[in-house]
Amino acid sequence: MRRDYEYKRLGTVSILAALDLHKGNIIPQVHDRHRSCEFISLLKELDEYYPANSAIRVVLDNHSAHISKETMKYLASRPGRFIYVHTPKHGSWLNLVESAFSKMARTFLRHIRVESKDELKKRILLGIKEFNETPVVYKWKKFDLSIA
Repeated sequence: MRRDYEYKRLGTVSILAALDLHKGNIIPQVHDRHRSCEFISLLKELDEYYPANSAIRVVLDNHSAHISKETMKYLASRPGRFIYVHTPKHGSWLNLVESAFSKMARTFLRHIRVESKDELKKRILLGIKEFNETPVVYKWKKFDLSIA
């Protein structure tokens, strides 16, 4: 991507999100960093979002925050609540929230200009809010290899 002379890098943000496969909604959080405390914050939001008697399956990659001591301590405080499903290395395409991140990059984040990190955070959350106004429920389909 080419940048003009007025380009000024203001920093980056980390988008943490969960995708409710039943409703198609994205549950987002935007932070300055992606450490265990931010990831635990997302887990706590999911804990409040879903009914107390249900197990929450979380599909995730091998990021260190997902398996840190702090995260494991939080998970131990909620036995049976969260079930981890790790994607294989180089298998991010198996995680549907990664598809949502890709859609964000191709749509409302493409070629934007912002004056601050706070404005970027607001734009991200607004874009996700707009996605959630028309949620898409993904239906997995069995692929028959015998006819391929």
